[in-house]
Amino acid sequence: MPNVTPAVTVLTGPPGSGKTTVAGILAGQVSPSVSLHTDDFWRFIHQGRVPPYLPEAHHQNEVVMDVLVGCALGYAMGGYEVIVDGIVGPWFVEGFETAARTNSVPLHYVVLRADEKTTLARATGRGDGALTDSGPVKIMYEQFADLGAFEQHVIDCTLLTAERTAEAVRAGIEDGTFQLTAPPRT
Repeated sequence: MPNVTPAVTVLTGPPGSGKTTVAGILAGQVSPSVSLHTDDFWRFIHQGRVPPYLPEAHHQNEVVMDVLVGCALGYAMGGYEVIVDGIVGPWFVEGFETAARTNSVPLHYVVLRADEKTTLARATGRGDGALTDSGPVKIMYEQFADLGAFEQHVIDCTLLTAERTAEAVRAGIEDGTFQLTAPPRT
């Protein structure tokens, strides 16, 4: 296993895009590493949790993202490569960018996106408490359909295996394609 410069990679995309599987592969390729599954952070809310895709969850989602940012940066500053796996749209990237710049931690932002038919089939076919309702899945798919300046951070994973997707992510990290903040100067 290669050692790498501690960094944070936000691996995002709509439900069913393969984020969790690819995050596990990526975290298994380097040492030391941490994989933060964002869904877990919403599950930590014991009372008063609102489904994060609902408009009334906005404040809750901001709080959870702030906690995630602190957790991810804490691990990275402790020497770990961190993979944050979850739905982190561009509307939540600024918190990661600010913390990464402030702490001189490299930050990468990668969006996995399959075509809509594939995304819906993957997401609605999952189990284990995953979001399988096609309505919210379609809404989140649409939120990742046109990312403007972040389009260069997209990997079309429609026809890729999880392993090939992980290879594409790693290659983009290594060549700087997905970089939002630079590594510290040595």
